[in-house]
Amino acid sequence: MRWLERLRPWVFPAVLLAIAEVVLRQRASDALAPPSAALKSFVGLVADGSLLQATAFTLGSAALGLLVATLLGVSIGVLLGLSRRAAAWSELSVEMLRPVPSVALIPLAMLVFGFGLRMEVAVVAFAAFWPMLLLTQAAVRQVDPRLLEVSRVLELGPWDRALKIVLPACVPRLFVALRLGVAIALVVAVTVEIAANPNGMGYAMMIAQQSLDPAQMLAWLGWIGVVGFAVNAGALALQQRVARRMGAAP
Repeated sequence: MRWLERLRPWVFPAVLLAIAEVVLRQRASDALAPPSAALKSFVGLVADGSLLQATAFTLGSAALGLLVATLLGVSIGVLLGLSRRAAAWSELSVEMLRPVPSVALIPLAMLVFGFGLRMEVAVVAFAAFWPMLLLTQAAVRQVDPRLLEVSRVLELGPWDRALKIVLPACVPRLFVALRLGVAIALVVAVTVEIAANPNGMGYAMMIAQQSLDPAQMLAWLGWIGVVGFAVNAGALALQQRVARRMGAAP
């Protein structure tokens, strides 16, 4: 019976795919292709190596951008969470820059970095930086004040206080920020590739669309969804594992 429980979430997508297969086979369309044609095209992408190459570029760009955003967001978030004065001084800048759409920075990033990896990483890092910053700041402010009192009694410096007291207490909440950042990084990476960067899964999907190849376009679209699901599942599993190690509820 346990295997039935595991299959239940897949019933609805399977039904939708079956309906799409029947409808699109009966009504030919230049814009859409049946799932079987998309699957056949997907096998071809795997065979010629283009799927692996494009996926590696997109995931690599998203990972590097998220790494930069995490390092900067957590560092500055801890500072703003511990210092009310620093938070007050930076509030106007944060509130002015945070609403700027990341895609609006693509022209500027192209001028500074040109096409390629650095441009995409810069835009991804900008998009993922803000949730990391704000959620880290909120997590630091929710640290038990008694822990901070202990750090003062022990005469810990700001660096030791952040590393030995604040960050360990914030780890469960930081993983919430990380999961959000992972999703944002992948979405923005694909968006940049669709809009401007001639690399990765987003660009490959655009080439298929411009070549009037709906089967390949849908193959890429479905694969991007699978990759996003797998990345989110991996982040969730890591979060639960860390929570268990720390004795918290997953």
